[in-house]
Amino acid sequence: MSLKTVLLAGFALVSATIGENTFESELWDDSDVAEQTDHHSPLPTSYLSSEDIPEHFSWGDVHGRSYLTHSLNQHVPHYCGSCWAHAALSSLADRIKIDRNGAGPDINLSIQYILNCGSEAGSCHGGSMLTTYKFIKKNGFIPYQTCMPYLACSSESTYGFCPYVDTTCSPINTCRTCMHGTDECVALDAFPNATVAEYGVIENDVEAVKAEIFARGPVTAGLWGKSLSNFQGGSIFDNVDAPRNSTHAVSIVGWGLDENTNQRYWIVRNSWGEYWSELGFFKILMGMNVLGIESRITWAVPGEYTVVNPHPCFEGGENCKPINQRYQDPSVKVASILSQRR
Repeated sequence: MSLKTVLLAGFALVSATIGENTFESELWDDSDVAEQTDHHSPLPTSYLSSEDIPEHFSWGDVHGRSYLTHSLNQHVPHYCGSCWAHAALSSLADRIKIDRNGAGPDINLSIQYILNCGSEAGSCHGGSMLTTYKFIKKNGFIPYQTCMPYLACSSESTYGFCPYVDTTCSPINTCRTCMHGTDECVALDAFPNATVAEYGVIENDVEAVKAEIFARGPVTAGLWGKSLSNFQGGSIFDNVDAPRNSTHAVSIVGWGLDENTNQRYWIVRNSWGEYWSELGFFKILMGMNVLGIESRITWAVPGEYTVVNPHPCFEGGENCKPINQRYQDPSVKVASILSQRR
């Protein structure tokens, strides 16, 4: 049996089962988590009135300029129910971009690091935006994406190459670089990262959500995901009779008013890739808690983030106090296993 056959078999298993697994709940009920809010700054509702909020607003189009970071796909290279991490980190990265007034390259945060080290926040079988922010604040940092790219694997994952991937929380699974001409990698103890300063929750308060978005940036929301699976966009999702259980996480980036239907709507970013709906975005009716989108909103304020490397690393990381630890690409592990079976 070849390596290609093994990997293709794994991906075939994903294709055969993704239909039923996509609609399992990918969100934990975090309503009983201690410290729902941790903030010291004034909340936007304390200094913004409804008259201050425009009729139309989107962080994807502020005077013709987008302050949103790139769209993501949680299900590539294979199925992973990590919508909670995608929504949480996309919104946090957006707020960093907003804080920088859009200057410089986008800062994207490592979702895989959360899957490796933030088991208290979630896994490929569900998690919580609130506990993600709590974990980052308690842990003290989250690396940038180039430290630890997304593999769509957590410790219990069985899809694709995940059984052969080391997802333990260790220095090499926090930030690493790999050497030229060898399969060995080294862990780095100096790397760009971001922190969370504050976080909180808004429940069933449309005006507070709008104020939070307008003042500080996108927020995250839970909703019933199954109804969106085949939604192709081009209209406002307005089925008020659809279930409102929170099974999927998204980020709300703005709102608007359809002058033809007189419907107010949220502008929402999903994490199913740009081939879904309106290049990964969709509109949903505002004010009626459709799909439960307004039930529980989570937000976070960035603390510090790296914009200049205080100690730039060499390509091989030799000058960044590398922590020597052997690492092998998953495909190398698979090949080794197959050779032993022959």
